[in-house]
Amino acid sequence: MNADELKCCPGTLAEGFATYSPGCLRNVFNGKKVSHILPYEQPLKSEEVAALFMENRKRISISGVQEKSSLLLDKNLLRLTKEKEQGTYILKPIPADLKKVDQVPANEHLTMQIARQVYELNTAENAMIFFKDGSPAYITKRFDVRDDGSKWGKEDFATLAGKTKDSAGAGFKYEFSYEEAGYLIQKYVPAWRVEIEKYFSLVVFNFLFSNGDAHLKNFSLLESTKGDYLLSPAYDLINTRLHVDDSDFALVNGLFADDFKSEQYKKSGHPCKKDFIEFAKRIGVAERRVEKLLNPFMEKKPFMETLLRCSFLGDASKRGYMLMYNQKRNFLLAD
Repeated sequence: MNADELKCCPGTLAEGFATYSPGCLRNVFNGKKVSHILPYEQPLKSEEVAALFMENRKRISISGVQEKSSLLLDKNLLRLTKEKEQGTYILKPIPADLKKVDQVPANEHLTMQIARQVYELNTAENAMIFFKDGSPAYITKRFDVRDDGSKWGKEDFATLAGKTKDSAGAGFKYEFSYEEAGYLIQKYVPAWRVEIEKYFSLVVFNFLFSNGDAHLKNFSLLESTKGDYLLSPAYDLINTRLHVDDSDFALVNGLFADDFKSEQYKKSGHPCKKDFIEFAKRIGVAERRVEKLLNPFMEKKPFMETLLRCSFLGDASKRGYMLMYNQKRNFLLAD
């Protein structure tokens, strides 16, 4: 879809908009009338702009493989941060070294929107945005920056688990299980019975939408206004299978701290409903709540299809995305 011929809001994917919808402007850009076109050329096409982006990336403290830039809102214009300025947005342009690289921003945007709109998961505010030549990028609003520019306390699960490169080697953020990660919530979150349900739903979502990179640094606890810690909004949700051949789970031990697998899991090589029910019980989800939490993932297919249709993915990627979703849903439905 060309940035000049939009038919859906590049934030919410609501139909009938040629730019950001009022709801998107309110939630993502504090109600300011922001353009969906950035005031920059694509960095790959301009040495001068590339130098600006390279300089900006030195100032961003967020780790990860994908190149990220720090932006802020100056009146109603998004621009790169300068030295000593606190960015409030993270921009992720098309990355390098992946299959279908041009689809990555649209993939992350769609997956984040499905998480929030279809399954009501708490996610970071986000949207698609475009360089002057129409090249797409993904933009997300930082949830760890207060209105006055100071930071909320934030700890990712690698830190909580005591995992660092020095203590656990280069793959430190993958050396764990989702069951053990659930115990971190029990340990560090006073209201863990509420937050563990959100965590459970997020793990199921990542399986269903083939996010094979949900590692320890992609889960965090965030300081609340009351001074305690809760599960942070979800971030970095993407169907990695569109771009790399990976497994169901990022964490090397998978769902469980031991070798538990249902008979169906042993047969198919993929977890089914029984495995997720066992997982829920182990991490402390109340037994009476498990079915209620799982049901939306079995049932809410039509709304997901609407968002997929309106997304900025190309037609071939839309077909691949749908195929992978159906495959995972079938595993989840299996007894």
